[in-house]
Order: sequence, then C-alpha cells, then structure tokens
Amino acid sequence: MTAKFFDRLSNDLTQLLENGVNFDVTIEIGEAPNSQIFKVHSYILQSRCPYFKKKFNEIPFNDDHVKVLKISDISVKLFNVIVKYVYGGIISLEKLENFIIFDLLIASNELELDELVEYLQTHLVNNNASWLRLNFSRIYQKSYQVKNFKIIQNFCNDIIAKHPNTIFESENFLTLPEDALISIIKQDDLQLDEGKVWEYVIQWGKAKNTTLPTNIEEWTSDNFITLKQTLKQCLPHVRYFSFSHEDVLDKLFPYQQILEPKQWFEIITKFMTPNRSISSIILPPRKILTKVLPPRNTTFPSQIITDEHALEISSWIDKKGSPYIESNPYEFELLVRGSRDGFDIKTIYEICDKVSNTVIILKVEGTGEILGGYNPTEWDKSKIGWMSAQDSFTFSLKTENLKNSILSRTRTNVDFFERIKEIGYYLIESWFSFGYTLVLLNNLKTSKNCYCRKDKSYEKPIRSAEFLSSMHKPPSSNKSTFNVEEYEIFKVSKRK
Repeated sequence: MTAKFFDRLSNDLTQLLENGVNFDVTIEIGEAPNSQIFKVHSYILQSRCPYFKKKFNEIPFNDDHVKVLKISDISVKLFNVIVKYVYGGIISLEKLENFIIFDLLIASNELELDELVEYLQTHLVNNNASWLRLNFSRIYQKSYQVKNFKIIQNFCNDIIAKHPNTIFESENFLTLPEDALISIIKQDDLQLDEGKVWEYVIQWGKAKNTTLPTNIEEWTSDNFITLKQTLKQCLPHVRYFSFSHEDVLDKLFPYQQILEPKQWFEIITKFMTPNRSISSIILPPRKILTKVLPPRNTTFPSQIITDEHALEISSWIDKKGSPYIESNPYEFELLVRGSRDGFDIKTIYEICDKVSNTVIILKVEGTGEILGGYNPTEWDKSKIGWMSAQDSFTFSLKTENLKNSILSRTRTNVDFFERIKEIGYYLIESWFSFGYTLVLLNNLKTSKNCYCRKDKSYEKPIRSAEFLSSMHKPPSSNKSTFNVEEYEIFKVSKRK
C-alpha cells in the first residue's frame, strides 16, 4: 500500500516560497513603480514549468549566484496566483472576477502550464458560460490568436453553429483568422444553407485582397487565381453537392474559375444526372435543425421585437462591438404599449414621467420597419425644449426587408448648440424627439405626423433616403411621414 501526503508537501513548498530561504532567482513582475520582486527557486520552477526551464538555461548567474529575470506583460496579481500554483499545486478562483480568470488563462498559456490552461478553460465553460457569451467577440478572437484553447474554441464553435450570424454578421468577421473560419465551415451542424456558407467564404476571401475589382465582370484570370490562392485551405470544406440548383447557377457559377476544372465538371454532372457516379468526395449535407426555435421567447414582454433584437439593443447600451449572445445583462420592463394604453404622445408622458433609461420601439405601418431609440434621461412632462443626452441613440432593427440593423449614436464632433439638441421634450404640443433623426408627434396611430430626417446631432439616418423628410414638420400628406402600427416603451435596467 502506498501512502500519499500531498497536503503536507504542498504546504511545505508554499512556505518555502513565502520564506524565500535559499532562493537563487529573482523575477521582477510588472512595470515600475508598481512592479514586485519575487524570490524563487530555479529547481522548483524548472521542474514544474517548461517556460522557466528554457529561460533559466539562457540566463547566467550573477556575482551573488542569483539569476535575474524580468516579466512585464503579466500583472503582479496574476503572477502571485501562478507562482503559488507552481509551488503548491493549489489555486483558488472564488474571489477572482471572470475577466481576471481569463487573463490568468492567457498568462498560464504563455508560461506553458498546460495542466492549468486546461483546468481554467474547463472552469470557465462549466461555471461561467454566461460571461463567455456576454463577451463572445473578445473571447472568440483571443481563442484563435492564442493556441491551446481548444475547450473554449469548441464552446464558441457550438454557439456559432446554432447562431451563425453571431460571427458572420459581426464587424469582426472579415478579420477572422483563417483557421477559425475553417473550423466553422467544417462543422456538420452549422445552421446555414450551403449557398450562404459559400457567400461568406467568398466575402472573407475578397476582404483579404482589397485590389480585386468590385464588379466581377471586370475580373481577369489573374484575379480569380489570387482569390483561389487565398481560399485554397477553405475550399475543400464547402459542401458543393448540397447547393440548391439556383445557388449553383447564381452563386457558384460566377466563381467557377477558383475551382478545379474536373471538380466543376463533376458538380454540374451530379446536378444534371444525380444517379451518375463521380470521383469527387461528396461531403455530407449539414444537419440543419428540423424544429425551428420560436423567434420570440414567450417570457419576453414584447409583441414587436425578438430576444435577438433585445440582445442587440443591450449591446448598444453597453457600447459593445458585437451583439450579446443568449444571456441578456438587462431586464426589459414593459411600461407602455399602444394597443393597451393608447397612442397619444401625452399618454406616454403621463406613464413615463420621471422614468429614465427607456427604450421606445415603433413598428411602422405599411413598411414593417422597426424604429426606435434609447433615452437615458428622465421623461419629464414639465420640460419644454431640448436637452443633451450623449449616451442616447436611435436605430432601425433588422427585419426580413433589412439585412442589418442601423445604429445611430450622438455625434461627438459637433458644437455645443447642436449637442443640446439630442433629446426634445414638449408635452403641450404632444411632441418627443431624438434630435430630428426620429420625431414623434400627436397620435402615433392616426395623425401621420411622425417622421425622420438627417440631423446634425446623430451620426446617420435610420430610414432609407426615399423616406427621409427634407423639412421640419412635413405635412401628413408627405411620403416621409408615417403612422405607427404598434409601439412599446421599456424601462431597461441591469439584472441583479
């Protein structure tokens, strides 16, 4: 029988670290004046950490028989956790915030502590999945910039498979590393039809070659060769035999030159004579879910927007680069609904008086547009005129007719007099306004006085040019004015 006394061993080695007896290495962590010197023992660090084994072999002893090392890209707080793990094999994460744990993961990887890297990934995925989703863009990009994060990569890829727009429609898609893109399009359960996968692959490849002509009819053979070379690692993972007949003609045919001639011939052969045998490898079709999830969570209190819309609005409130995923950090409390409470602007003032941090959502009659805005200031029925609200924004949400949502924040490079025109209150005239980018007047359902126009206080219009007004208070007969089919106002607050 073998007895193991690891607790005592761990405690004794930890005491050796704290006492610093017989140390032969000093490690300066961080930048002065906040740096800290750690007195450590080369034999312990070399036996436990491949990084230090290589480093100490490169550094000679000084006259005091001590090796001196400086590490500036790891904080004192992180290294203190790491060095205690190295000596005692113990780590406690209870008092560490999630972003610190993630930074600890990155530092552990730099020091080649594979056991700790695997443990921290598993901990984050099993215990802090909601935090990973809320910070998805940063986590995903970092997981492919830093090697060995396979557990987190698999976690992220699973989210992307179920919600592909999370990455394909994000502003970071075109800068995605090649191996990340390949890992996505290799997935059997990616919830996209193959024609759409092909479009994204082509879009990514073009972004890597900005000199390619915009109009494909102007492309030369060299242009196609350039794109083919860029995509040579991606092309084998596209499932060409899962394309619809229309997509073969409309999407694949224009780029046939980036495929091998024999491959293109066999794709056409298979679609014309499905039973004929070919030599090309036929990848299996993707496992598209047959049961479509309902577009709106029944617990979400809106009859206009979906959970996906709410997540996007929440990300805008927090000024995130990409939308939140699944776990919304905000609660949306319904205050007003037109069909329930009435459509007159005066009704809104009465119900929302003294309430701040509200989102108004409007479904435009006839067009299906979903317009709205976020107002961080208090509704006040006694106010008349304009006021500044620098964190306010307006938007047009993604619908069947609008591929991507439009976000319009307040401008920062305008003079003071334009800045104070960001939110307008005027109960007496039944008027509320986000600058002139979204103006609400009178009865939203019947008066046809609401309109949008270009505005100096906000970055961009939220409607297409044909529906923008060129004047202040256009008549109801004007094409730019609109009625509202339904509207809702929510109080938005952080979840506890």
